[in-house]
Amino acid sequence: MENATKLPNGERRQITIKLWPPSENTRVMLVERMTNNLSTPTIFTRKYGSLGQPEAAKYAKQIEESAFSSANQQYEQETAGDGSAAVQLYAKECSKLILEVLKGGAKPEEKEALNSEVESAPRETFFDISKGQRAFIEADEAQVLLNPLKEPGNHYTKICFSNRSFGLGAANVAGPILASIKNQLKEVDLSDFVAGRPEAEALDVMNIFSEALEGSLLKYLNISDNALGEKGVRAFGKLLRSQTSLEELYLMNDGISKEAAQAVCELVPSTDVLKVLHFHNNMTGDEGAISISEILKRCPLLEDFRCSSTRVGSEGGIALTEALAQCRNLKKLDLRDNMFGVEAGVKLSEALKKHENLTEIYLSYLNLEDDGAVAIANTLKESAPSLAVLEMAGNDITAEAAPSLAACIASKKSLVKLNLSENDLKDDGAIQISKAFGEDHVQLKEVDMSQNSLTTTARKLAQVLVHLPEFKLLNVNGNFISEEDINELRSIFKECQEKLGPLDENDPEGNDYDDKEGDDEDEGSQDELEEKLKRLDVNQEN
Repeated sequence: MENATKLPNGERRQITIKLWPPSENTRVMLVERMTNNLSTPTIFTRKYGSLGQPEAAKYAKQIEESAFSSANQQYEQETAGDGSAAVQLYAKECSKLILEVLKGGAKPEEKEALNSEVESAPRETFFDISKGQRAFIEADEAQVLLNPLKEPGNHYTKICFSNRSFGLGAANVAGPILASIKNQLKEVDLSDFVAGRPEAEALDVMNIFSEALEGSLLKYLNISDNALGEKGVRAFGKLLRSQTSLEELYLMNDGISKEAAQAVCELVPSTDVLKVLHFHNNMTGDEGAISISEILKRCPLLEDFRCSSTRVGSEGGIALTEALAQCRNLKKLDLRDNMFGVEAGVKLSEALKKHENLTEIYLSYLNLEDDGAVAIANTLKESAPSLAVLEMAGNDITAEAAPSLAACIASKKSLVKLNLSENDLKDDGAIQISKAFGEDHVQLKEVDMSQNSLTTTARKLAQVLVHLPEFKLLNVNGNFISEEDINELRSIFKECQEKLGPLDENDPEGNDYDDKEGDDEDEGSQDELEEKLKRLDVNQEN
């Protein structure tokens, strides 16, 4: 195989890439794959019978060694060449020997019984090379690993190349193969497929895959974990522009900056049927969020939106929430770990009025404070009747917001999980939350009230929750629960200890430092006032 590289003077030099022999890692992976083919249900094992795992592993090793020997002899006889003929023979021999083993391994009566099932047997549709340790793939490995995709009449509609880092040689092997089957593909996972490659090589690889898959009618595309940035997004431009039926798009942990977000907005023009859009763990910021909001305005069928850990502040948060108001089919919303603040939280509450289908909402670490939390709780009380997950951890929520939260919780009979950890509800707030749970919360499984400066109310929560039929876990760790109350907690969960979370971070001797500091400030103010009065008296006497 030949590749051209540019010399400093602009001329191109042809570099020959040797495809033979395969690396030891490639040979091991091939044995593992053949073991799987011999021992798990496929169209051939259903026809001829499968082998047990130990026997399959033994035959797979023998098959690989025999095929390697034949192919190596072929290669040694070649006077010139890159080894591609040897690679083809290697793959062909492996396929032939697998079939021979299966044909010889099943009993005659088993064959007769299984033959009648072959026509109705499900065909293999998922091609996945992501299993095992993370590894680089070069041209020789690609020839072997991707050979099943070249088989005439294959029915693969889903491919996963994640966890394998493709070099330029491997990409040149994969490109024509993918182009030949792109019309049958529906789901493509290219997450984490250029890890450790120099930027220039990674961009070339992305361009090759993008051109190969251009014009396919995908429903699912995952290009996460590739440190794309704007250059990477544009490298996938041909693929992204050509998609008209995409239902799920994942761009997580991709270095999506404001420029990259603008590129996504530009390059994904058709979002009419998009149902899932995930942007988790990027450096999008407010300006990037504004670009993402423009995409949301074109997603009338969106059901699942994730924009967590994206450095979005108040301005970007407001833009996102206003755009989300148009996504009336939303079922799952995850905005965790951003810097929205109170104003964006109130705006979000207005948007949520229109989301009757919400079942999961993740709003932790948004700096909502009491005003934002109250606004959202009041809205959710009147909407989202099927809400199953409510998370609002780490928002500086105090007991002042507890009545609204409690009223919201009481109205959610389908609630499965509640997370209010890392707030400042204290005993006064927690006691109100505990009263919100009733016997009709029959689906509730998990409640997290850790790190809320609780003392005696942890016991109240336990008494209410332990008798609910589906309840699985109460987390009250990281509070100020006395040893006596801890013993009482364990007594309440005596018959089901697994339902009480760990208490290793609880501090029985703990104090509410905020209150103590406040008391110290009050005392200081009082002392200062008394000192001023004394001075005033002295001055009057003089």
